[in-house]
Amino acid sequence: MPVWFTSDTHFGDSRVLRIDKRPYTDLAAHDAALITAWSAVVKPEDEVWHLGDFALGPSDTRIAEILASLPGTKHLIVGNNDGPGTLHASDWTSVSHYAELTVDDRRLVLCHYAFRTWNGIGRGAINLHGHSHNRLKPIPRQYDVGIDAQGPAPVSLAAILTSRRKRTAAHKSVEP
Repeated sequence: MPVWFTSDTHFGDSRVLRIDKRPYTDLAAHDAALITAWSAVVKPEDEVWHLGDFALGPSDTRIAEILASLPGTKHLIVGNNDGPGTLHASDWTSVSHYAELTVDDRRLVLCHYAFRTWNGIGRGAINLHGHSHNRLKPIPRQYDVGIDAQGPAPVSLAAILTSRRKRTAAHKSVEP
């Protein structure tokens, strides 16, 4: 079963258009594009870990509608902008502040926030987080899975692990 990761979708939160300069004309276009991107990669039998800040602003009913429209078995790692409407939406399989799991034989530590150190760091464990909106310089084995870092669709662990190598190679190719 494929496992996907994402964070900081901020459905219904107009601040992301201004603060994060997301490339959408308005909030309706933003939300529709994220729903379309999610639905294009995630199948109903897939597992998705959303690392916080799912929605802020829409009614509890609208949050539940958005969540129900997204395919997959969905887990929420709580973010600082996740209110009662998000936390109590019935389509979450689990809601927690922290999780540890193994995907593709890699030990993962999941939290909305980036850590300086984490359980298993000395044994190769990887920290996946959101919150920083691609503004935090990562340390080794730490990855921002938010849409501002990885794009609008949930991403696989393999894509996350190669994302930094691709950015590093692109950066080196433009240096004199």
